[in-house]
Amino acid sequence: MKLLNFLSVFLIPFVLFYILIYGLFQKKPVFELFIKGGKQGLHTVFEIAPTIIGLLIAVGVFRSSGALDILCNLINPVGTLLHIPTPILPLSLLKMFSASGANGLLFDLFKTYGTDSYIGFTASILLSCTETLFYTVSVYYMSADIKKTKWTIPVGLCVALFSLFISTFIANLCV
Repeated sequence: MKLLNFLSVFLIPFVLFYILIYGLFQKKPVFELFIKGGKQGLHTVFEIAPTIIGLLIAVGVFRSSGALDILCNLINPVGTLLHIPTPILPLSLLKMFSASGANGLLFDLFKTYGTDSYIGFTASILLSCTETLFYTVSVYYMSADIKKTKWTIPVGLCVALFSLFISTFIANLCV
């Protein structure tokens, strides 16, 4: 652990100094390029901010309105048939939209079932093997000005479903 700590403390300044020295040897205006990159970064943040805010509000409304619970009740028979624990279903759905919302649900599961329980273990595996599909598509595709998602969302949904099965399978093996 000390080696990892030493490397992290050493590598970050090393990379920064390497970039600075490399730019100076290339006779590049390093500070001006840094400022230009910072401006581009801020412009990107201002471009995607409305999308992020809208998505966070939509997830909050979806969860608070009870629509998430209704949707989970509708798919619960399929989950039961496939041996997927009922408390995991809302987590798997919410994770596709919001990581912070899914983390909130995860902490609720930890409080209810415990961190070392089958539900807690399955939820932990699930959150570590999925991505916030719709958040990622909306933010990154918008910032890259991509209008058509083509196969991104169908494949992402298949991966989310597959990760739900795999996390349940791994939890069954380990607990």
